[in-house]
Amino acid sequence: MITELPVTTIAHAIQLAVAPVFLLTGVAGILSVLTNRLGRIIDRSRFLEDKSLPIDETHKAIHVELRSLKQRARLIHLAIGLCTTSLLLICSVVAVLFLGSFITLNMGVVIASLFVTAMLCLIAALLNFIGEIYLATVHVRGSSM
Repeated sequence: MITELPVTTIAHAIQLAVAPVFLLTGVAGILSVLTNRLGRIIDRSRFLEDKSLPIDETHKAIHVELRSLKQRARLIHLAIGLCTTSLLLICSVVAVLFLGSFITLNMGVVIASLFVTAMLCLIAALLNFIGEIYLATVHVRGSSM
């Protein structure tokens, strides 16, 4: 049930919603890094695919790197999906926080559930990101030794 609210209640709702907005900015920055890495992986894959037509000894290294790039792209793609899910959940937290000021229902469990799920998605995305970085550095270390 929606009731008449004074301006101070609306101002308080906006103040509550500001904190998750800062989190949105941080996760969006991570998402930007992930999409840039995915773009570089795709560019490198296209470059190597153009050079890998004959399969002989000199091109086996290219195929090994292409397999590594495919694994890295899969991890980054999953991380991007998880970050996007986290962003959607954080936006939902903001919306529920704001609506909770207008509706006389206890939204605490909903807000907490959305926020915890958003953080779990972000953690999973960052773990995938670490995995992709590990694969990238293993390939670099393997080729320089």
